[in-house]
Amino acid sequence: MEFTWILFAFVCGLAVKVINLPPLIGFLLAGFLLNYLGFEASSTLDSLANIGITLMLFSIGLKLHVKDLLKREVWASTLSHMSSWTILFGGIALLLGTLSLPYFGVLDLKTAALIGFALSFSSTVCVMKLLEENGELKTRHGQLSLGILVMQDIVAVVFLVAATGKIPSIWALGLFALLLVRPLINKIVDRVGHGEMLPLTGIFLALGGYELFYLVGVKGDLGALIFGILLASHPKSTEMNKSLMNFKDLFLIAFFLSIGFTALPTLEMVGMSVIITLIILAKFALFFGLLTKFKLRGRTSFLSALILSNYSEFGLIVVALSVTNGWLEKEWLVILALAVSFSFVITSVIYRQSHRLYRNNKEAIRQYESPKYLPEDAFTQPRDAEVLIVGLGRVGRGAFDSLKNLIGDNVTGMDADRNRIKLMQDIGENVFYGDGEDADLWERLDTKKFQLVMLALPIAEDSTNIAIQLRKANYQGHIAAIARYQDERETLLASGIDNVFNFYTEAGTGFAEESLTLIRPQENLKTTI
Repeated sequence: MEFTWILFAFVCGLAVKVINLPPLIGFLLAGFLLNYLGFEASSTLDSLANIGITLMLFSIGLKLHVKDLLKREVWASTLSHMSSWTILFGGIALLLGTLSLPYFGVLDLKTAALIGFALSFSSTVCVMKLLEENGELKTRHGQLSLGILVMQDIVAVVFLVAATGKIPSIWALGLFALLLVRPLINKIVDRVGHGEMLPLTGIFLALGGYELFYLVGVKGDLGALIFGILLASHPKSTEMNKSLMNFKDLFLIAFFLSIGFTALPTLEMVGMSVIITLIILAKFALFFGLLTKFKLRGRTSFLSALILSNYSEFGLIVVALSVTNGWLEKEWLVILALAVSFSFVITSVIYRQSHRLYRNNKEAIRQYESPKYLPEDAFTQPRDAEVLIVGLGRVGRGAFDSLKNLIGDNVTGMDADRNRIKLMQDIGENVFYGDGEDADLWERLDTKKFQLVMLALPIAEDSTNIAIQLRKANYQGHIAAIARYQDERETLLASGIDNVFNFYTEAGTGFAEESLTLIRPQENLKTTI
């Protein structure tokens, strides 16, 4: 049975990948096909799906800082959106009921609002996957989206307590003691090294946090998230997250398959789910309107609203609980399962074009901006420099340090990770915050003094987009980029980038040249690639 799941997931995932769609769409399709062919989901599949979600929430915690949740644009926009959407969708559902549409006609005010509440959540799984694939977890809109998702999780905990009547145990108060054992957890992570013990420690802490919170009557997923947050400031948090990435992605395949096993739909159910899916446009408009009202930039509001405009797997939990309590008919579970699946497909397809969509419509989008930005969105022109490095991860930081030794303050760096920039600025480095894919930034940034822009980004498509924006902003200097694979190198060169460094093949050349100077220090070694 397990091999059959893998076979269908592989074939369907590969099929949609070939036509340049995200593999998760194929995994959803595989689940529905398996269900149609008569296969049944087992407890094993559910367990794997739950592990995937737990690891994903732990990974979110590793990248999250509590102070981000306390920002007004995070908590206020979340609560405003959920309440407004619940009222809006409830009204739409009742209106559709008056038109005698199937399944809507039996809804009353309470059940219509309940479905609206279930659909007010955005999918943590879908959003996280897209942000990771596009390398945007640390960007302004990425962090804002994650903050909103976490706030939604907190609302989910409150709802489950109210709906089930299950009050957390008095022992739940002891969870505050985790702050006292945090130094011990940090020491454990310090001692596990960098090998196989590091991902094992991450899995242990994620599942351990889940079980601990579950034992005291609190939503277990929240425990995994909290344990991740406790480690967010640890030096190994990024390394641990990367070591868990493949495990998490494999387990999440089970989650996407499990959605297809919910039930087999009728044509009427498919039709109703399509109508619900189309209402996502209202969800996008509501998110965008609220975020701009909270003085966020048009671009940040647009991208955040776009990636959050989907329905959540948690909505299925809400509806399943409602069916169990007799509040809704069981057919609604199938309808919403389809709507969730369709919303994943739409978000996955459209968000891949998000930056192009913004570039093409930025003037119309900017009209909704507040005349006064939030302080952290204010633009700061960097000090004069000849070389700009975009992306200060391991490769970019290494290039920055090397060039600083060679040309001093004539090099400056830019990164979308605000915390990374702050740490470097605190030690006097000439760096500034900025998202390289932000078309507005290149229009405001004076690039005339830059003779060279180095794109030290891990995703080739991002480098291509930035190169296009640089040229549109009338940048006349040279552009260099890095690539992991030969086909990426060719694509980057074709986009107008002057030089592409393959850090897998050419790093060996640099290593050889540097090492050979140990025995032949007087020779001027130069290798042509």
